[in-house]
Amino acid sequence: MRSFKVAVLANLKKNAPKISGMPPDQWDDLDSEKTITVLCDALRSGGHQVEFLEGDRTLIDTVRKFNPDICFNICEGHYGDAREAQVPALLEMLRIPYTGSQVLTLALALDKPMTKRILHWHELPTPKFQTFERLDEPLNDDLSFPLFVKPSREGTGMGVSAKSIVKDESELRQQIEIMLQGYTEPVLVEEYIEGREVTVGLVGNLIGPVARRLPENSEARRMQAGLRFFPPMEVDLSPYLESDAVYSNRLKVALAEELNYICPAPLDDDMQDELNWLAAAVFRVTGAYDVARVDFRLNAHENWKPYILEINPLPGLSPDISDIVIEAKADGMDHTELVNMILNTALKRYGMLD
Repeated sequence: MRSFKVAVLANLKKNAPKISGMPPDQWDDLDSEKTITVLCDALRSGGHQVEFLEGDRTLIDTVRKFNPDICFNICEGHYGDAREAQVPALLEMLRIPYTGSQVLTLALALDKPMTKRILHWHELPTPKFQTFERLDEPLNDDLSFPLFVKPSREGTGMGVSAKSIVKDESELRQQIEIMLQGYTEPVLVEEYIEGREVTVGLVGNLIGPVARRLPENSEARRMQAGLRFFPPMEVDLSPYLESDAVYSNRLKVALAEELNYICPAPLDDDMQDELNWLAAAVFRVTGAYDVARVDFRLNAHENWKPYILEINPLPGLSPDISDIVIEAKADGMDHTELVNMILNTALKRYGMLD
């Protein structure tokens, strides 16, 4: 295997800026030193020369000084409504290859309502929704309670708690006000899908005609060649139903190491095939590359029909607790192999590896 000079680009929690009035979970999607150390060690075990670079304004100097062959990018960013796309935009300008999706996809996927508009246009199942930029905006006639309220441009369940499920107009307005004040961004309100929450991770790149559209012929062969799907995963929420009826920020962060991750999730073959196809379809229409995770809710009142919640083209890679790491392990792949698979997938896409 050929050796490459690899820069690992990420945002460490300890280096995050302190912003006046920021919510307590502002930087929950940033990475720990432990994650970065394990990630760098995994790439070194693949025979590569590796250095970590903080993905902030210093990067324009440090990345040119290190002069990598390719960057392993997991930067979440600090500021702006397209913050996950900022480092890739810099790398594009400098003509430096990097792992994962490109600028447009990362900007799109961070904005959940914009992603849902793309899904809706392609007739892919996603819960009905509305965005609120002001507290007094009227609720759309096609939405009915219960509804689910969350920030429109955050990850790691930020802003999500048991109170996110609202049952009437009063609870809706109260939760919208909390989100608007806490996150200073539009609020996403969508129909709450009662049932199970399942996630599907995948690595690879689609082969064949993969323009950002689906085949017009509904009977056409489903395009998913080139992708490796990991077993679907769900989290056992039963011990927390009194405090956390949903996969909340508290569970994802404070209790992550205590949760019971069920992988493979108990699903029949037809449902697993459907989830894989839908994950591939979302990967396709958003223009994703190399790696992603797609989250679903299975509707208990519609024979467990799957609804797409979002795609995460920068899935967490923390050992033992990140969803895609758990899914890969259930498929017989350890953390080191997963990390190197993502790198090799990107290298092949750039024509740097056979």
